[in-house]
Amino acid sequence: MTDEVSAVARAIVSCTRCPRLVAWRTETAGPAGVGSPVAGFGDPQAGVFLLGMATAAAGGNCTGRAFTGNRSARTLVAALHRAGFANQPTSEHVGDGLRLDRAWMASAVRCPPPGNRPLAAERDACLGHLRAELAALGRVRVVVCLGVFAWDAALRCVDADPRPRFRHGREHVGPDGLVVLGCYHPSPQNTATGLLTPPMLDAVLHRARELMV
Repeated sequence: MTDEVSAVARAIVSCTRCPRLVAWRTETAGPAGVGSPVAGFGDPQAGVFLLGMATAAAGGNCTGRAFTGNRSARTLVAALHRAGFANQPTSEHVGDGLRLDRAWMASAVRCPPPGNRPLAAERDACLGHLRAELAALGRVRVVVCLGVFAWDAALRCVDADPRPRFRHGREHVGPDGLVVLGCYHPSPQNTATGLLTPPMLDAVLHRARELMV
């Protein structure tokens, strides 16, 4: 990991900007949990950035790694493996051997919110971390936004005005050429109802690979 990426990670995990989230992440972590904000994870040479809504109480807040240890993580990482971005199809815990190739994953809000509903003010408080992470990574050409909340955060980062509405598969090119790509979130609800199917997720990741070149 580069010095710049490591510095951003240290700033994220020590963040206490949002009192509501500080209290909730500590309460939900449990005795074996991490209970601190979760920095991004992946390849520092990433061309694709997978952006979720918020750290999951039963996922990153317990494991300390983005998209790890819950059902959304299983769906996403299995798709990353099929697309050639991950060396294995599972993401269960830190030290499980997962490596990403040309991909990075993180959330717009780095702490778990009560009811899995982050506030707009909490999104805005975390935007500085997202901007810093993108700048430190340097090679990112595509941000795959997993849901409306992530889409809105990414568009604010690229200063899109006006901000186009979210749609699965929609693309928006920022002033610096960064492509914001919409995708339904791989949540259990979305996959169980068929709103997001494996072929739909695969198609988005295939498009992201095309765009990152």
